[in-house]
Amino acid sequence: LRTSVAARQETLGLLGNNPAMVQLREKIAMIADARGTVLLQGESGTGKEVVARAIHDSGSRRDGPFIRINCAAIPETLLESELFGYERGAFTGAVSARKGKFELADGGTLLLDEISEMPYAMQAKLLRVLQEREIMRLGAKYATRTDVRIIATTNRVLKDEIKARSFREDLYFRLNVIPLRIVPLRLRKDDIPLLASHFCQVFCAENSRPLLPISEAAMRCLVALDWQRM
Repeated sequence: LRTSVAARQETLGLLGNNPAMVQLREKIAMIADARGTVLLQGESGTGKEVVARAIHDSGSRRDGPFIRINCAAIPETLLESELFGYERGAFTGAVSARKGKFELADGGTLLLDEISEMPYAMQAKLLRVLQEREIMRLGAKYATRTDVRIIATTNRVLKDEIKARSFREDLYFRLNVIPLRIVPLRLRKDDIPLLASHFCQVFCAENSRPLLPISEAAMRCLVALDWQRM
């Protein structure tokens, strides 16, 4: 039984026996087929995208597309066309129609990574899409219905962003239907030996090297590290 559980954890990419990780996996199993939007909150490096992928792979949408867009990496002038697509002739250079991330994710999951970085004006357009479940390509005359599961991530406290007037409160409530918080490694150090052994095995296999066991002294050093947010 322990072997099958470990294999399942590895398949999802969610290794760990700390109560916080056990609870997270239980919640993922509960919400895998829910239609509500998921808001993943956690510090940078806690594995928010891994958790999003696990939610997708655990539910009935697993055979559909899993599309990711980093809201912080795309200029404001391009973000709308990236999300919603455009029709031919919508702007200079639009020589053919193009689907946006919402249409590409139809029947599957769309991950809105770093949602707190989305420009304020764009947030209103996203809110409308979440409410109406339809998108309007740039230059289009008619809206297009979409069937997309939305997962959003943030490493910021969105309630603070709302107070600072950089994030819309109505969008927050629309996104925060199913909230999940990911605990950083420094608060679950009992998982470090398991994770260290796992990655040692992975890296040895990738580099065609015999498995190198981690010494007790090295493991003590790993567990003793602060693992603070950088």
